[in-house]
Amino acid sequence: LAEQRADIFDTGVLVAQSSVCTGRKSRKTPTGSYTVLEKIPEHVSSRYGDFVNAQGQVVLSNIDLQNTIPPEGAVFKGTAMPYFLRIFGGIGMHAGPLPGFPQSHGCVRFPKLFAQRLFDTVPLGTPVDVVD
Repeated sequence: LAEQRADIFDTGVLVAQSSVCTGRKSRKTPTGSYTVLEKIPEHVSSRYGDFVNAQGQVVLSNIDLQNTIPPEGAVFKGTAMPYFLRIFGGIGMHAGPLPGFPQSHGCVRFPKLFAQRLFDTVPLGTPVDVVD
């Protein structure tokens, strides 16, 4: 987590590395040992996203639906999380922006092509260790 990097191993051999974006101070990525529980190719967050108006324009961005009252006439549009690999509760690994510092709501974001390759390669039950 501190290095914002993922090391990918196959039978104990390092086979790939990638930059990542993990959880911000207020929504840290939980450390621990997990397994890939679910694979969803085109997952959309049911909690984080934007409020948009009838024309589809964003009127309030990057919101937590549990803690934000929608503006008049706005509807919630969840954030896309392509190539989602669930590891714990609502936490997973998926494609997303990598600003170079922790900024997610707890998930581990990868570059899109890397996330796609990981999604296509990793079976359910694959171990995932999140360390600081």
